[in-house]
Amino acid sequence: MILVRSAIYYVALTLSVILYGLPLSLLGWLMPKSWRHTIANAWGQANLRLLGSICNLHFHIEGAEHLPTGPAIVMSKHQSAWETLALRGLLRKEQAWVLKRELMWIPVFGWAMAVVEPIAIDRKSGRKAAREIVEKGLQRLRDGKTVIVFPEGTRTAPGERKKYGIGGGLLAEKAGVPVIPIAHNAGVYWRRREFRKRPGTIQVVVGAPLDISGKNAAQITRMVEEWIEAVQARLPLEPV
Repeated sequence: MILVRSAIYYVALTLSVILYGLPLSLLGWLMPKSWRHTIANAWGQANLRLLGSICNLHFHIEGAEHLPTGPAIVMSKHQSAWETLALRGLLRKEQAWVLKRELMWIPVFGWAMAVVEPIAIDRKSGRKAAREIVEKGLQRLRDGKTVIVFPEGTRTAPGERKKYGIGGGLLAEKAGVPVIPIAHNAGVYWRRREFRKRPGTIQVVVGAPLDISGKNAAQITRMVEEWIEAVQARLPLEPV
C-alpha cells in the first residue's frame, strides 16, 4: 500500500510542478516579485497537503514562533527532498535558496526556480562558491528576503552528519541578521533515493535566533552545527 500511495503522490507532484511551475517559467519574469513568491509558496503548501492526504505523511513543528518574519538566515539539516518542499511552504514567501546550479537545468522545475532568484552555486568551486553566497546573499537580504542554507551541502542519512560548510557562516558574519537553525527527521520517512514515503509525523524543531554578536564565520558555523546535531540526537530514527 505504501508503494501505491507513493506512486500516486509522484504523479500528483509532477502535476503540481506543471500547474505551478509552467506559469512561472513562461510568465514569471513579467510578474511582480511578490506574485512569483506567492505562487512558489502555494506550490510548497500544496505538496504538504498532498503528502498528508495521499501518503499519510504529516509534520509537527516545535518552536514555530521562531520562524523568521523578516530578513534572516535559516540553516537547516538536509536529509530528504521533503524539506525542499516544506520550507518553501512554511517560511515567509520572500525566500532565496542556496542551491547547486545543476538544479536550474531541470525543465520547468528549474526554470521556475530561476524566476524566484535563488543563489545558484557551483559546489565544486570552493572559495568562489563561498564568495557567491556572501555577495548574492547580502543582496537578497537587502531585498528583504530570508536566505535558506543547507550547511552540509547534500543530503545525509538519519543518524549521520557531514562537514558543515562555512558559506552560511560567512554570510551571517557580514550581514548581522538573525540566524535560525532547523533540525528535523524527514529522512526517516522520505529517504534519499528511495521511492517509498513512509506514513507518520516528521518532527521539525525551529531554534531561537542564535546570538552571533562578535562571532566570526567559523564560530557561527560551529554554533549552528552544535545546535542542530544536539537536537538531531533526540529525534526518532524510526517512523512514529
